[in-house]
Amino acid sequence: MLCCGRTDVGKKRTVNQDSYACESFSNGMQLAVVCDGMGGAAGGGIASSIACGAFSESMSSFAQSFGMRETLTHEDERAVKIAMTEAIDAANTAVYERSDSEEELRGMGTTLVATLAYCDVLFTINVGDSRMYLITDGQPAQITRDHSYVQYLVDMGKMTQEEARKSINRNIITRAVGTDDTVEADIYVTRLSGGNISDKIENSWNADDKQHVVLLCSDGLTNHVSPEEMAAVIQEAGEIQTDPALDQVAEKLIDMANAAGGTDNITAVLMTL
Repeated sequence: MLCCGRTDVGKKRTVNQDSYACESFSNGMQLAVVCDGMGGAAGGGIASSIACGAFSESMSSFAQSFGMRETLTHEDERAVKIAMTEAIDAANTAVYERSDSEEELRGMGTTLVATLAYCDVLFTINVGDSRMYLITDGQPAQITRDHSYVQYLVDMGKMTQEEARKSINRNIITRAVGTDDTVEADIYVTRLSGGNISDKIENSWNADDKQHVVLLCSDGLTNHVSPEEMAAVIQEAGEIQTDPALDQVAEKLIDMANAAGGTDNITAVLMTL
């Protein structure tokens, strides 16, 4: 597996409030995290950095205790999901306590999306509107679901996805890490072998002859670049076998978002499987 990330301040902002991490653990687990902070010029960047670090540290401790596996049992999968929930709770507590201790940081928070890859299984957790996509041979699938006002309207049948993408309210999120003393996250389990990869994808395939690329990103990318455009960039790169090649894909995605306006900070983290 390869993993790399890039972040950019964009064309309209003066401060980058996004944070990301790529972590390879000794037992073979691969972790990717993206956080998009909010709460003023200082607060947002602090919140995203704290959350990203606390989440990664918690998952590192879990990986060390979990050991190595060739396959995952149902109990193993349950243990990973519990660990990811505990990690996001740790991130939430770290941000909330810092916010509560400093008046100028009150109300700061952050989105968080993270994917842990192990034994052909992807465990993804998210709070907010940063997303995880799985691109397989040029076909994109959005695995996460936004916690946002416009997504709520889409779910209620009052707005289409295209209208949501263009709405002036698209940046209003309904959940965040660190704004309250507790947080509710969603977890998704995606199996890359043994049948359907996800009920979100219409067709099933065998993972053995497909290239899978995980993309985690902040809304600075998704506001300007469609999933199909993202997938096309990855498809054009061909079989990605080196970190520099993967880094070039991340750079191109960020360049595309900036060319389309760059109205927010832009972060893209890519993982090959």
